[in-house]
Amino acid sequence: MTNKELADLIFPEITQTIADYEKLYPERNLEEGAKVVRFAPSPTGFMHIGNMMSATINYCLAHASHGIFFLRNEDTDQARSVDGAMEFIHHVLKHYNIYPDEYEFAGETKGKYGPYIQSKRMPIYHAFIKHLISIGRAYPCFLTSEELKEIREYQAKSKKRIGIYGRYAKYRDVSNDELARRIKNGEKYTIRFRSEGDFTKKFLFEDLTKGKIEMPENDIDVPIMKSENRLPTYHFAHVVDDHLMRTTHVVRGEEWLSSLPLHYELFAAFNFKMPKYIHTSLILKKDQDTIRKISKRKDPEALMFYYEEKGYPPLAVIDAVLTIANSNFEEWRTNHPDTPFYEFPFSPKKMSSSGALFDLDKLDNISKNYISKISASELYEKYLAWAKNYDEHVYELIKKYKDDTITFLNIERTTKKPRKDYENYLSIFPKTWYLYDEEWNKPLTYDFTKITDKEEIIMIMEEYLNNYYDEADSEEVWFNKIKALCDKMGYASNMKEYKENPNNFKGNIADFTTVIRVVITTSNMTPNLYDIMQILGKKRMSDRLTKFKENYNN
Repeated sequence: MTNKELADLIFPEITQTIADYEKLYPERNLEEGAKVVRFAPSPTGFMHIGNMMSATINYCLAHASHGIFFLRNEDTDQARSVDGAMEFIHHVLKHYNIYPDEYEFAGETKGKYGPYIQSKRMPIYHAFIKHLISIGRAYPCFLTSEELKEIREYQAKSKKRIGIYGRYAKYRDVSNDELARRIKNGEKYTIRFRSEGDFTKKFLFEDLTKGKIEMPENDIDVPIMKSENRLPTYHFAHVVDDHLMRTTHVVRGEEWLSSLPLHYELFAAFNFKMPKYIHTSLILKKDQDTIRKISKRKDPEALMFYYEEKGYPPLAVIDAVLTIANSNFEEWRTNHPDTPFYEFPFSPKKMSSSGALFDLDKLDNISKNYISKISASELYEKYLAWAKNYDEHVYELIKKYKDDTITFLNIERTTKKPRKDYENYLSIFPKTWYLYDEEWNKPLTYDFTKITDKEEIIMIMEEYLNNYYDEADSEEVWFNKIKALCDKMGYASNMKEYKENPNNFKGNIADFTTVIRVVITTSNMTPNLYDIMQILGKKRMSDRLTKFKENYNN
C-alpha cells in the first residue's frame, strides 16, 4: 500500500487539497509593512493578565502598521474547555476597546479568513494531515495510554528526554499494509508527525524579543491528530491556521520557546514561510522578599475579573500593561500624556528579558492620575455604571444624590494640580460615604486628633453653626469667621504665634477646623472643608452634630 492509499483510507471524505485552500485563503491585500496578528486564546480558563498583555501588544502592532488584528478561538482541547470562557474573553476585549477586526462569535462572523473557531476547521486540518501522510511525513500510531505511560516513566527514571523518538517510535517504520490492517480492525490510533530532525544538531532562529537563539533540532514524533474526535493538536493547528490566515507576527509567552524546534520543522515540512515571533516575558510579582511568576491560583490580580470588579478604568490598566511590556513606555506616556495608547511605537526589543514585574502600586498611581484628569461629570457616569454592576447599594445612593456626588468629585479637580484621591471606582465610596444621610444610621467612629473632649467639641460646633456659619459666605469670608471664632474660644488663628507660645492657647486653627471636619465627616482627612460644608448645608451639619452627641464617648 502506498502512502497516498493509506492517506485515502484514513481520510476518504477529504477531497480538497492544500492548493485548493491556498486559493481560498490568498495573501491579504494590505499595504507594505502591515502586520497581521492574532489573539488566539484557548477557552480552557478565564482571561488573565498575560492574555491581556498579548492582546494589547497585538492591537498596537496592527494599528500602528494599518494591519489586521484577528481573534481565533483555539478550542481543540474540548475536554478542558470552561463554560463561559470565550464569552468572557469577548467581554474583556470590548471592555478595554481592543476588539479585533476579524472574529467569529455568537453567530456573527467578521472577516474572510474563517472559520475563526478551530473546531469548525476540521476538514482543513484533515486535508493538511492527509497531505503529510501522502508524502511520508506523518503516520498512524497505535501506542496505548498504558504503553505511553510506561515509556514516560522509563525515560524519567533513566533521565532521558521525554517523548516518542528513536526506538520509542514503535510504529514509525511499520509497513503501510500493517497500519491499514490495524485501522480496518477498528484499533484506536493517533496521527504522529514523522520528524526528520537530529537532536544533536542545532539551528539558528531569530526571535524579535530574544534575538538570535540556537536550539537543538526537533526529533520527536509529536501527535498532530488525536484519537478522540480526530481533532488536531495545538502545535499542528496553529501552523495551518497562521499560514492560511496569513499571520505575519505571533505574540506569545516565553514559555512557548521550547516548542520552537517543532514549529520550525512543521512549517518547513509544508514549505511555508514562518511568521515572525515575539516571545513576551513572564509576568512576575513581588511576594514579600521574593519575586515569582504571577499565579492564577494564588493571585487574584492575575485574572481580568479583578480589574473590572475593582473598577479600574480600562485605559489605566492598558497603560500599566504597556509599562511592563516596553521599558520606554513610561517616558513616552510622560511626553504624550493625551495620546491614545495604540499610537505608542511598541518595540519587541524593548521587552525585558528577565521578566516583567507587575506592580499593583504602579497601577494605582497610573489609575489615580487618569481619574484626576477626567471631568467630575464623566467620572460620575463611569462610577455610576460600575456601581450598577457591582454595588447596588452605592448605585442607589449616588443616583439619588447625583448633584452632591458630582459637586464633591469636582472638589480641587479643575486646579493646576488636581487631587488624586481615587485609584479605582471601588475606592470612591469609602472616601465619600459621609455625603449620604442614610449612611449615618449606623455606629460611628470619630477620628479626632488633638481636641477630644466631648463638651469642648459640642461647644465649638454649636457656637460656630449658630452664630458664625452662613451658606452665602465666600471661602475667604468663611475662613475669616473661623479665625475670629478661634481667637474668641482661646485657639490661635495665627500659626506663627502658636509656634512661638503654644502654652498660651488651647490649640491652633488646624486643631479647631479638625473638630468641624470630624463632626460632619468622622474623618480628619478630607478634601477642602469649605466645599464639603457648601454641599451639606447648615441643617445636615446640625443633624450630624446631633449624631455626634449620640455616638461619641471620649
